[in-house]
Amino acid sequence: MAYLTELDPMWHDDELTFIFNPDVTLFGNLPARAACAADCVAATAGFPLNTLFWCAGCQGSLYPLNGNVQAHIGGVQASSLEMTRLIAKMHREGLMWAASGEDGLCGYYPQPIMDKTGYKYQMLYPIPQTAKIAGKCCQPLGRSTVLWGAGKEYPFEGEDFAYMVFRKRNCCQGAF
Repeated sequence: MAYLTELDPMWHDDELTFIFNPDVTLFGNLPARAACAADCVAATAGFPLNTLFWCAGCQGSLYPLNGNVQAHIGGVQASSLEMTRLIAKMHREGLMWAASGEDGLCGYYPQPIMDKTGYKYQMLYPIPQTAKIAGKCCQPLGRSTVLWGAGKEYPFEGEDFAYMVFRKRNCCQGAF
């Protein structure tokens, strides 16, 4: 286990998270949240927009960077948002570095604001996501959970979720 949210005091405390991430005040207003609709459309059509780094596509706002989900629509949506927030939080804290693009050809480099187009994910539990959606086996961060998340949650034992996260990686290899 690389990261346990149970041991992180900021994961369930909004005030403590605010101390370490005061930029949440910039994105907690109505115009910033309304801009996330464009990110939702872009993520559903292809990939999310990195220019709207405070948005998590159709799941809602990426801020605050903790596990408190204010707009809980369903378990699949909320767990997808928490997974996206955890990736963003790890980037912000320097625990996860980028590995794609020109800078990532021969190694990792720090990236405090994550590149949302570098990640995709697939549900493993409670009901594995095995059917392809529009010819794809997994979806990028922020894509709507309406198509792939229907029927993936059930009462009592089906309220815990596990995802496999895929990360884009560029590497340099010589001809020999």
